[in-house]
Amino acid sequence: MADEPLVLGIETSCDETGVGIVRGTTLLADAVASSVNDHARFGGVVPEIASRAHLEAMVPTIQRALDTAGVKASDLDGIAVTAGPGLAGALLVGVSAAKAYAWALDKPLYGVNHLASHICVDQLEHGRLPEPTMALLVSGGHSSLLLSGDITTDVRPLGATIDDAAGEAFDKVARVLGLGFPGGPVVDRMAREGDGKAIAFPRGLSSASDPAYDFSFSGLKTAVARWVEAKRRAGETVPVADVAASFQEAVTDVLTRKAVRACKDNGVDHLMIGGGVAANSRLREMAQQRCDKAGIVLRVPRPGLCTDNGAMVAALGSEMVWRNRTPSSFDLSADSSLPVTETHVPGEHGDFHAHAHEALK
Repeated sequence: MADEPLVLGIETSCDETGVGIVRGTTLLADAVASSVNDHARFGGVVPEIASRAHLEAMVPTIQRALDTAGVKASDLDGIAVTAGPGLAGALLVGVSAAKAYAWALDKPLYGVNHLASHICVDQLEHGRLPEPTMALLVSGGHSSLLLSGDITTDVRPLGATIDDAAGEAFDKVARVLGLGFPGGPVVDRMAREGDGKAIAFPRGLSSASDPAYDFSFSGLKTAVARWVEAKRRAGETVPVADVAASFQEAVTDVLTRKAVRACKDNGVDHLMIGGGVAANSRLREMAQQRCDKAGIVLRVPRPGLCTDNGAMVAALGSEMVWRNRTPSSFDLSADSSLPVTETHVPGEHGDFHAHAHEALK
């Protein structure tokens, strides 16, 4: 095996089939098959539709990644897959595929954590993460502050959402405004035409007596819906751009303020932002301004690496191989609520192939 491990990563935690190939910290391929259009008419992701789409897309997406990277499956040093958290059925498709490929190719398997993968993907763009690094992960399912040491073994949760995640709030506000699904990109675009100070929407959990690092966006979402409803009842035109901009300002204000506070409180001088909402232009702008003022180095991957993708899973898998972590066993299963402290799942039997042969007798 070369000094820089060649690893294939499979990501199926939600509605995108992602397959990435990484050598060390160098990205060779990032193939994605999205089923977002199949969910749009429902206003959100339908788990059964997502699972079927993963089944149909898996083999051709893996082949596309191998072709793009210019490598053969037999060249791989390992196969990594998201074991959780995520949608149970969608995760099972990815885990089953990864086990099949690992068995057929006689390669080690690594079931890794979705959230830790979102942190590790930054290494593909900015080099290996300093230890420690503060991570703010914001997506449709997560709003979390995590303190990361060794990304393969040491990720400590400091705070999380207690209700709606930031991305979920974007989707719901977009629906209220009639902007479609998914809400994040369209609200971001609309907000550029509006005034973020036009409407004073609430900042959840921002008083001194509230938890320092937890997030709450349910109240903000409700406040936006009531404000819009009041305008419509009064027969007035809803200033959609101003509503979008003011809502976005409230979300990004809370996220960046708490992230910088967490860095200061824990003596950490590097902040990494990941997850789908990290593609938001205002979040990036505000985070940069506040980090510059606080003397904190900000690391944010390019937007294409912020959303769910196989590259992030391959990146963490590559770290697992490089640091000689124990591979997962053949009894690896999906865990929809896998805690972030479990950065990977070795399984009950450390020797994957020995257990696989035993299971097939």
